[in-house]
Amino acid sequence: MIKPGIVQKDPWLEPFQEKIIYRNQKYLNKLAWINEQFGSIKEFASAHHSYGLHKTKNGWVFRENAPNAAAIYLIGDFNNWEKSEVYQLKSIGFNNWEISLPEKAIKHLDKYKLLIEWEGGSGERLPAYVDYVVQDEETKIFSAQVWAPGKTYQWKHKSPNTKDRAPYVYESHVGMATEEERVGTYREFADEVLPRIKKAGYSAVQLMAVQEHPYYGSFGYHVSNYFAPSSRFGTPDDLKYLIDTAHGMGLAVIMDIVHSHAVKNENEGLGRFDGTTYQYFHDGYRREHAAWDSLCFDYNKTEPLRLLLSNCRYWIEEFNFDGYRFDGVTSMLYLDHGLERSFTSYDQYFDEGEDEDAITYLMLANHVIKETNPNTFTIAEDMSGMPGLAAPLEEGGYGFDFRLAMGIPDYWIKLIKEYPDEQWPVGSIYHELTNKRPEEKTIAYAESHDQALVGDKTIIFRLIDKQMYWHMDKASVNLEVDRGMALHKMIRLITLATSGDGYLNFMGNEFGHPEWIDFPREGNNWSYKYARRQWSLCKNKKLRYHYLSDFDKTMLEVCRKEKILMQDYCNHIHDHESDQVLIFSRGNLFFVFNFNPTQSFTDYGFKVPAGDYKMVLNTDNKHFGGFANVDESIIYKAQQLPEAKSDDPHYLKLYIPSRTGMVLKHTGNS
Repeated sequence: MIKPGIVQKDPWLEPFQEKIIYRNQKYLNKLAWINEQFGSIKEFASAHHSYGLHKTKNGWVFRENAPNAAAIYLIGDFNNWEKSEVYQLKSIGFNNWEISLPEKAIKHLDKYKLLIEWEGGSGERLPAYVDYVVQDEETKIFSAQVWAPGKTYQWKHKSPNTKDRAPYVYESHVGMATEEERVGTYREFADEVLPRIKKAGYSAVQLMAVQEHPYYGSFGYHVSNYFAPSSRFGTPDDLKYLIDTAHGMGLAVIMDIVHSHAVKNENEGLGRFDGTTYQYFHDGYRREHAAWDSLCFDYNKTEPLRLLLSNCRYWIEEFNFDGYRFDGVTSMLYLDHGLERSFTSYDQYFDEGEDEDAITYLMLANHVIKETNPNTFTIAEDMSGMPGLAAPLEEGGYGFDFRLAMGIPDYWIKLIKEYPDEQWPVGSIYHELTNKRPEEKTIAYAESHDQALVGDKTIIFRLIDKQMYWHMDKASVNLEVDRGMALHKMIRLITLATSGDGYLNFMGNEFGHPEWIDFPREGNNWSYKYARRQWSLCKNKKLRYHYLSDFDKTMLEVCRKEKILMQDYCNHIHDHESDQVLIFSRGNLFFVFNFNPTQSFTDYGFKVPAGDYKMVLNTDNKHFGGFANVDESIIYKAQQLPEAKSDDPHYLKLYIPSRTGMVLKHTGNS
C-alpha cells in the first residue's frame, strides 16, 4: 500500500491511513460516476447555463428542477402577477420544467417569481438559479429581476497571477465600507476603497456578503440566492466593475462563499422550494443547524451537489473571481458540526462522526474550481485542524490551497483578557504562532471580522477600551493608549512574521478602527452607526490612528520586498521568559521582540551568522507613534566573543526598548 503524501509528511497519521485512502477513493468514485453519467464534471457543474432564465436568439427560455411540483407558472410584471396558461411551464422529464417565450414577452428589469403548485399546496418562489434579486423598499418583499441590459460588460483587465506571490488578504464588506450611515455600493468600493487597499500594500481583496441574503444583519452568512450578487450594493455589472478595477490595480479578488448552510426562508430561498423539505437539504433531525438557525445541504444528493458545484464555477466564469474563502468548513466536516468536539486527538478526525459526503463535496469543489481556472486559490475556514484539509488532492488531501489559522486570534484574545503584560509567555507565543501542520499552507491573522462583531472586541479596543474616546489625539498623554498602540503593532508584526504562507486583515483594523460592528437591527433601532468604517480618523493627522496605518503599510512593504512568506519557515534563535524577549529569523530577516512592559535591555546578545545587520523596521519609530529610543541608522556587526576560535558562533548585541519589535536584515559580510 502506497502511503498518501500527507501520511509521509506526518507519521502520526499512519494509524488512519486506511481512512485517508477511503476518503480519497470515495471522491474518485464520485468523480468517475459524474463523468459517466454527465460526460464530465465540467458539464455536471454547468447547471447555471441550463436552469434559470436565459436570453436566446429566439427569445427567452426558462428551466427549473422541481421533483414534487404538479404545475409551475411564471408570474411577474409581464402578466400583472397573475397565473396564466401562457406562462405555464411544461414538464420535460427528469423532474425538469421548461418554458420558451418570444423576446417581447419579457424585458430587462421586469420583476418575476415562480408560482409552484404541488399536491396539497402551492407557493411563490424565487428560481433556484436566479441571477439577480431585488427588494421592494416599501413592502420589503424580494423578487427576481431580469438582468439583460443588452450590452455585455466589457472586461478591461486580466486577472493577476496569484501563483507566484503570497496572499496579503484585505477582508472587506462592501456595504459597511462607507463612512456614511447607510449601505455602500460596489462602485463606491471600487473607486474609493480599492485605492486604499492597493496603497496599503495588500495583494488580494476578500469580499463578504456577495451572495444574496434576506437579512442584512446576517453579515451575508444566511444565503438565499446562490447565483445572485446582492442588489443592496448595486447591479451585477457594478460588481464586475469592482472586480475589473481591482484587477487593473493588480489585486486579486476572492469571494467569501457560503456552502455550509442556507437560510431557512421559503419565499426567498430554497427552504421548501417544491413543497418538500428535502429537495436540497437533509430531512429529519439533520435538516436544521441548531446553532445557526439554518438548513443543512445533503451533499450526497445529485441536485444539491450539482447546484453547489455549478455555483463554484459560476462566480469564476461570470464575474472573474480569483478564488474563494469557504465559510463554515468545520460545520461541514462533522455530523455534530464540530460543536461537541475538543479536537485534542487525531481520533476525532477519523471516527464515525465525520460527514463523509461533505468531505467528498469539498474535494470535488476544489477539483471544479481548479479546472475552471487553475490561477484561482481557495481558503478553508476551519478551526478543527482536520489533517490534509489544505493539502493537494493527489496527496490524500482535500484540495484547499490554504487554511485559516483560526487558533491565532483566539490565542491573542485569551492572552490579552487573562494575563497582565508582565506574564506574557514569549515561549508560548512563539509555539502557538508557529504550530502548523507540515503538509499545509496557512493564512495567519491577529483578528478578522469575527473579533469585531458586537459582543466581542477588536484587539485595539481590548487594549485601550474607553480611553480611545478621549485620548487618541496627539496632544493627549495617556499610558493606556501608549501601551495599546505599542502592543497592537507588535502583535501584528509577530503574527505576520510567523505566518505560514499568507496574512489577513479586516478592513479598518490596520489603523485600529474603534468600537465594534453592529448591523441595523431592531435592538439598535435599525441604526447604521456601527455598520460603517470611519476612514476620516485615519486621515486626521491630529489623531494617532494614522500611526498604526503607516506602520501596517511599512510592515507589509518590508515583508513583501523580502518575500518573507515565501521563505523557509521560522528559525528559533532565543526566548527568555523572565526577560520576555523573543528572537527568531526568517530568510534574511531577524525579528527581535521585547514584550517586557517596563524593562529595556542594553547590549542584549544572541547568536547570528557572521556579517552586517541593518534595521529595516522598528515599532518604536516616531513615525509610527513610538518614542524613537533606537538609532536606526546604525549598521550592526556580528562579533565573536574574546578569544573565540574562527569557527565559534557570532553574536549581535542590541539595545532593545520595552514593548518594542524590531526587524534587522542580514546584509552580508562587510
